[in-house]
Amino acid sequence: MAEPRLSMVWLQGSSCGGCSMSLLGAESPDVLSALDWAGIDLLWHPTLSEAVEQEWLQLMRDIAEGRRALDILCVEGAVPAAEEDPRSMGYWIAPLVERARFSVAMGSCAAFGGVAMLGSPQSVGMQHGAGKEAMLDAGWTSAGGLPVVNVAGCPPHPAWISETLTRLAQGALAREDLDELSRPRAYTDHLVHHGCARNEFYEFKASAEQLAQLGCLMEHLGCLGTQARADCNLRAWNGGGSCLKGGFPCINCTAPGFERPPHAFGRTPKLAGIPTGLPSDMPKAWFVALASLSKAATPERLRRNARAEHIVVRPASGKR
Repeated sequence: MAEPRLSMVWLQGSSCGGCSMSLLGAESPDVLSALDWAGIDLLWHPTLSEAVEQEWLQLMRDIAEGRRALDILCVEGAVPAAEEDPRSMGYWIAPLVERARFSVAMGSCAAFGGVAMLGSPQSVGMQHGAGKEAMLDAGWTSAGGLPVVNVAGCPPHPAWISETLTRLAQGALAREDLDELSRPRAYTDHLVHHGCARNEFYEFKASAEQLAQLGCLMEHLGCLGTQARADCNLRAWNGGGSCLKGGFPCINCTAPGFERPPHAFGRTPKLAGIPTGLPSDMPKAWFVALASLSKAATPERLRRNARAEHIVVRPASGKR
């Protein structure tokens, strides 16, 4: 006997649409194939669905009033606080959250408020707030026994989305599979630093001073890859990319409040010449000692290549 299929609705609050764009860029498989294979029927998505306004309103009313079951509610973007106004997406999200078996915040705006709060101050995250109240209480759980699952990222990797939905559909996502911010540990048990193509430069503290250069971006250019919880350099984007591979420092977009850093993006704040944001689990004294030793031992190849826009010194042939 075939397994029953799950129903899913994807709503968009205060958002740039970037999370949907990321999802539509999914490869091997594409998003529609991934949902089909997971046994999920997509009832509505603002980009993929053809339903006109009246059909959409009827679907929302049927779910909100209990005439139609909903297994997974996905929310992209921060939730507008005007829940009493039918013209506000918050008006429709509020009852659907209580009806759905599982609720998923797609992206850092839905999870924590994110960038959307900068342009829409009345919008909030679903269950976690970055310095302000959220839509739901911290102790809230869905009918399926989970808090809002925060697939955080700006935007999240398409595989983070499809993997999370698949595990929900298979009954394979439990509370212990989520971290302290209710993000799936499948990607937040890693650091962006893991698999970074610049790691050899990092090991010797051979640092870039401008964005176009090849060296490590932590010391001078604000890279937070040694602190950010994600697997961006292990699970390549669109066949092979990541922010760091593109020459840009990690801004820790899976964390609450990343959009309001206490310093300019692309600049590393320092105290007495030492970065104030140190790698995770790294005591300051150890970092200072290791950094000094590493700099003293930096090979000339790395020293010169770190401040170049392309490789100027090739690796030496191995000794025979």
